[in-house]
Amino acid sequence: MKLLFLCTHNACRSILAEAITYRLAEGQLTVASAGSAPTGKVHPLTLEQLETRGYNTQSLTSKSWDDLKDYHPDIVITVCDQAAGESCPIWLGPLLKLHWGLPDPTHLDNPELTVDAAFDLVISTIEARVKALLSLDTTKSIDALKAELQALQNI
Repeated sequence: MKLLFLCTHNACRSILAEAITYRLAEGQLTVASAGSAPTGKVHPLTLEQLETRGYNTQSLTSKSWDDLKDYHPDIVITVCDQAAGESCPIWLGPLLKLHWGLPDPTHLDNPELTVDAAFDLVISTIEARVKALLSLDTTKSIDALKAELQALQNI
């Protein structure tokens, strides 16, 4: 199964999801991330937070979904509300699109929340969702898994 995580800028949340999924999946899934309007660089706090938790960041880059024309995912997961409302490029074809809305830990709206706490919240949410995804019977068709996959956004 191939996953594609999308966020508008591909600088934080989709990058977190890619790195976390890559490690937790241990080869069970193929994973990539991209953005509709990428910044061209991964947010430094994203890299720092991943590295402090032992995630590999060496291959992480901010890229456009246009750079992935040869990547044919089974599932696209949007992780920011803006990307959820965007139409996927036509070259992606018909596929399952899920939304895992996550707050941006680099833009704190809550003055009582520290950057570390904001990243902890987002990273723990992604880890829980990915672990739940990995527990599903992925030998089933995507259509058969659709309801179970959609329920993951509530974790």
